[in-house]
Amino acid sequence: MDKKYEPLFTPWKIGNVEIKNRIVQTSMGGTSLFGWLEPCHFDKEAAYHILNRAENNVGLVLPGIQCIRDTMGRRWLYQNKKMFKDLAEWMPEFHKTGSKLFIQLTAGFGRSMAINQMMVDMLEKKPFGAVAKPFLDVEYCCASASETPNRWYPSLKSRALTVEEIKEMVEAFAVTSKMLKDAGVDGVEIHAVHEGYLLDQFTIANMNYRTDEYGGSFENRYRFATEIVQAIKRECGDDFPVSLRYSVVSKTKGFGQGAVPGEEFEEFGRDMAESEKAIKYLEDAGYDMFNCDNGTYDAWYWAHPPVYMDQNCNLEDVKHIKKFTSKPVVCAGKMDPAVAAAEIAAGNIDALGMARQNLVDPEWVNKILEDRIEDIKPCINCHNGCFNFSKSKSTANTQSLEDSLHLARCALTPPTMQHNKYKIVPTKKPKKVAIIGAGIGGLEAALVLKQRGHMPVIFEKNDFVGGIYVTAAEMSFKQEDKALIKWYKRQIAKYDIEINFNTDIADAASLLRDFDEVIITIGARPKTLRVPGFEKCIDFTDLLINNKGGEKIVFFGGGQSSCEAAYEMVLQGKKPVIVEFANDLINTPGTCLANSSFLREMLAFKEVPVYLEHSICEIGDGYVMVKPNNGDEPFKVECDSVVNGLGFVPNMMYSSKKSFHIHKIGTCVKWGNLRDVIWSAWDVCMKI
Repeated sequence: MDKKYEPLFTPWKIGNVEIKNRIVQTSMGGTSLFGWLEPCHFDKEAAYHILNRAENNVGLVLPGIQCIRDTMGRRWLYQNKKMFKDLAEWMPEFHKTGSKLFIQLTAGFGRSMAINQMMVDMLEKKPFGAVAKPFLDVEYCCASASETPNRWYPSLKSRALTVEEIKEMVEAFAVTSKMLKDAGVDGVEIHAVHEGYLLDQFTIANMNYRTDEYGGSFENRYRFATEIVQAIKRECGDDFPVSLRYSVVSKTKGFGQGAVPGEEFEEFGRDMAESEKAIKYLEDAGYDMFNCDNGTYDAWYWAHPPVYMDQNCNLEDVKHIKKFTSKPVVCAGKMDPAVAAAEIAAGNIDALGMARQNLVDPEWVNKILEDRIEDIKPCINCHNGCFNFSKSKSTANTQSLEDSLHLARCALTPPTMQHNKYKIVPTKKPKKVAIIGAGIGGLEAALVLKQRGHMPVIFEKNDFVGGIYVTAAEMSFKQEDKALIKWYKRQIAKYDIEINFNTDIADAASLLRDFDEVIITIGARPKTLRVPGFEKCIDFTDLLINNKGGEKIVFFGGGQSSCEAAYEMVLQGKKPVIVEFANDLINTPGTCLANSSFLREMLAFKEVPVYLEHSICEIGDGYVMVKPNNGDEPFKVECDSVVNGLGFVPNMMYSSKKSFHIHKIGTCVKWGNLRDVIWSAWDVCMKI
């Protein structure tokens, strides 16, 4: 092991509980040991994931958020006695690893509840809501400190929790924690004065307008959180550790408005001055550890940093707040393990909080210990598998129900939280398999086939691997995407997989003469429109790799690819302009709100001209004509180039005959994101 990582592997204590190393798997929705949004139960898939990460040397494992009361059915956790019995029987197996387990409990989501259109209908259509209430009481799930706008559908207001409901929750935390302690759990973490969840909504003055004992003064606003830890200590004793998930500062300008890095703003939520006071107050109340980052759901990119955020984005604030508490402090948020190790050695933080890296590569800790850093598959911070709750200006959460109920999966590693569905099963009949295309889909297919015992051979028309992903990774903030391509190159070499470069296959069926199966993974091409002068457009490769954009660049389309590239142009000092037909940027489902809100708000902060509900009706030499959707007259926008950002359509490939032995995967079937490409590769390759 490289000596710079040694501080990560020293023991430390939370209360009287010793943790073997400084690596903490922070909670992720979907890894909940008692189920995610469904009725509580001992979740075997989550238990497999949690045990596996402990076996792979994560020192402290925090399963996903657990509502103290079921989202569906409204049963209190403590009422399911069998669940705690199952937990008690499982805990000895977990403790064999030498790791420790804290269960994260939450009062709820409040105004941050990611309601979808069905839930909106339950709230707006009273008869429908009344029928659904025994199964899903949306009004209760969204209840907050006060009547505040829902983050996902602002026209709907949360109702205020009653004092009686608050008292019920406090006691439920105490009873549940005692049952967890009796089952052998090492501690609990309270979620959270963090990220704008329910308890945080009580603490933030601009979200709490109450006039009773839970509103008004600083002490009243923090009363809910302090009563919870005091009740737990009363039932479980002072030696039972209670951690708090804590946002140091809110980084929020208002409802639905985050503050991007570098922006000067007036804090709407908790500022640093209040945080310095609050962390000491919460320590005095009985909390034994603070698991820290920044942000709220209104500034979600701080708590769920997308690719555009800097590494270690919360570190300086967390280092500062540690000065105001004597308890251990964990720092999370795109943390670099080497940086974390140095800060731990300096006494600036106590442990490294790591979430999504534990989804993409279960062995990353062991690879550090074994000095195999180059073998760690990097997390690219895409949110496509783990948490892609999405919305645009006029929608509620547009994520599919299937995804909402099964979070914490990984775009890059399909077996994560799906180990019975996606697994490497050795073949009994090895086959020669031709793969046409060395994009990510082709590389992933080759690795899966090779590990199963087949003999894959890749044919690539270019002289490089990665396909269109090479262009996407070219942006300056996509260092992990570049690292992922390097990772694939190493793995292909490690497994000695043959690649034939500069080989253009004209007929897919022709390969069946020498191969048992053929996989086509030739990607997609840019869409076109019948607009005068459209042939003058350049594509993203021209812009990002060939540097053909010039100074002032108009993006025809405001999807995620255009917004990312426009942000890159801003960073290069150029002048992008975006023209989008819809009423919002990144209007299609599937892009996590943490990603899309960063791009929308950063482009606004950088004063990038954005024409929503407009289209381009003519492209000339040095200009475009932009037409408002409302029928007003077109106007001219001068520019050096126009980028085709309308999206992509699948590439087609000739095959002289149809065959059950010819398969297609990835974006040559249907345009999608990297998760669609990689998962479809597994879907096909597990059946060969």
